[in-house]
Amino acid sequence: MESNNKPNSTALKFRTHRPGDMGYITYRHAVIYDQDHALPAFFERDVSRIAADFLDTYDATLERCWVAEKDEKFLGSVALVKHKELRDTAMIRLLLVEREARGLGLGTQMVQKSIDFAREAGYKRIRLWTLTQLTSARRLYTNAGFEILRTEPQDAWGGMPKEEWELTL
Repeated sequence: MESNNKPNSTALKFRTHRPGDMGYITYRHAVIYDQDHALPAFFERDVSRIAADFLDTYDATLERCWVAEKDEKFLGSVALVKHKELRDTAMIRLLLVEREARGLGLGTQMVQKSIDFAREAGYKRIRLWTLTQLTSARRLYTNAGFEILRTEPQDAWGGMPKEEWELTL
């Protein structure tokens, strides 16, 4: 009889970020996206900038980073941050679900946490960027009500189109 090593979804807990989390989130993004999608090496640099910007400008009344875990083991993350240019707009960043936690609805729960918090914080809309090849993420965003605003070719990403999505709250 084969054992299932997937965590039980009822045992999952969410907490806000604490010291060390942003470095670990950056590390896990680099490893997972390299293994799963062979993204270019500069992806890690870009994620580290997002994490550093979050820490540099963090506003607890308007922003959050959640870490999903079971028994203190990291299973995923998501951040909701202020848009740099649009005052009434938030952005979903750093969404990641570890392989062992996929299929449990963790991504859906984290996106919903972001949407709920954005509403409470008074945002009018949420935007995010993703790549067309990230089909699971795109399905998650579609199911949450996000719509594609624009698609842009990205030469630096080996021609993979980058998409900007938006949800009006």
